[in-house]
Amino acid sequence: MKAALVGVDGTLLHRARRSTGRERGPDSVVADILDFAADLRAHGIEHYGEPARAAGVAVPGIIDEAEGVAVYSANLGWRDVPLRARLTERLGVPVALGHDVRAGGLAEGRIGAGRGTDRFLFVPLGTGIAGAIGIDGRVEAGAHGFAGEIGHIVVRPGGAPCPCGQRGCLERFASASAVSEAWAAACGDPGADAADCAEAVAAGDARARAVWQEAVDALADGLVTALTLLDPRTLIIGGGLAEAGETLFTPLREAVRRRVTFQKLPSLVPAALGDTAGCLGAGLLAWDLLETAGSPAPSAPSEVTA
Repeated sequence: MKAALVGVDGTLLHRARRSTGRERGPDSVVADILDFAADLRAHGIEHYGEPARAAGVAVPGIIDEAEGVAVYSANLGWRDVPLRARLTERLGVPVALGHDVRAGGLAEGRIGAGRGTDRFLFVPLGTGIAGAIGIDGRVEAGAHGFAGEIGHIVVRPGGAPCPCGQRGCLERFASASAVSEAWAAACGDPGADAADCAEAVAAGDARARAVWQEAVDALADGLVTALTLLDPRTLIIGGGLAEAGETLFTPLREAVRRRVTFQKLPSLVPAALGDTAGCLGAGLLAWDLLETAGSPAPSAPSEVTA
């Protein structure tokens, strides 16, 4: 878990981390989040003279943002957790609940790599692949909270099975975990990962280049499908795989360019906020909640857990 105190302009004032305690069960995760938030509130009082005015929490999985319920989160073992109500009861302040990737996309679009962009698509490449669709300073959740699931676009029909039930999904070929798996098999080292593959690519290893190019081609196919549907002005790529820098971005820009025909080619840029994006996005959700409610802008930081 990552947590932060976030100022009204998105300034990161304080940050902290803790284990989720997942090994003790799903109820323990909820209890740890409540304790973490309370401690963060106390930090705000001690260091800024008053408590935070609102809280934002961003979690993975299926989120009902309107009802404030974490519907399903496989990583945490959650089903139908009324997280907003629990936090509101504990903290006594308004609470916004959001999806982790959409919260990160909100931060990247508003104060990060997409600052000033009216339409963007944020795609973090991590254990899986998700997306956040940015429109005029907000992020689209969709009718049922599933918007942006680019990782489950089928790019290789009949390909590797995906836990979602389909075959050939983008994240089975272009996520950091997929590249790690492919490179470990290619080099014969079970402990090798995507970062090792990127280093081998930069060193000119032919096997690594083949693995890398397969991932880049799959990613370009998925991105071009997305930009055909969404017409973003900017594509923001983040997550662990993006840490390879131009080892990823140079071939990816070229692969996307080759696939574009009538579409307008968007800018393709690396994410700017790193692993603080989720916390900052949760903080922005909290500030937006206060603004929507008509509360005056406070001088104190906004408390977030993410």
